[in-house]
Amino acid sequence: MVRVLVTAGPTREPIDEVRYLSNRSSGRMGYALAEAARRAGHRVTLVSGPTCISPPAGVRFVPVTTAEEMRRAVRRVVRVADAVLMCAAVADWRPRTRHRGKLRRETRPKPLLRLVPNPDILAELGRRKGSRTLVGFALEPGATFGARGPLAGRLGPAERNARRKLRRKNLDWIVLNGPEALEGDRTSAAAIARDGRVLVFRNLRKAALARALVGLVVGK
Repeated sequence: MVRVLVTAGPTREPIDEVRYLSNRSSGRMGYALAEAARRAGHRVTLVSGPTCISPPAGVRFVPVTTAEEMRRAVRRVVRVADAVLMCAAVADWRPRTRHRGKLRRETRPKPLLRLVPNPDILAELGRRKGSRTLVGFALEPGATFGARGPLAGRLGPAERNARRKLRRKNLDWIVLNGPEALEGDRTSAAAIARDGRVLVFRNLRKAALARALVGLVVGK
């Protein structure tokens, strides 16, 4: 039995008490990975940003909201994890200042939204990876998975970016997909390994892709 940590969903970075910065991640892929790992007999912890999905039965569930909260939760859990699948869409930036109350249309002077970078949780894990299996995800516009998709001739920008992320963050695998994966139930993806292997999955339900990825990078 492998101890698996999965992150999922978006983060929300507060602007004021009612508004936030976030993204279109539904969390479905991460929740499907957690379910697939549990069904494969592994011990699973799911750290998730806000979603409308119920966590899978039999999975330890840690809800978070912001990138900083996800960072703290991951740091606690990763110490006993054998494999980490970082599927969450963590916001790259957050407002430097959280305004009290609610910003109103008539506010004077008009508020200026200044952003500061969030921590790079995946890069931090890569620097302290040890013997763990570490999997990242790369959502890249222009990623294609047809007959002339990844590794069909010259590398396109999407795959080059994913491979750079794989090396820079010291990952064992990176899963490349495109924006069409957001919010839907089906997706295409390419799993790229540190040793150069590439497996392409075309137009699968996320549950089916999750089973394939868990079998590939964690084992059955």
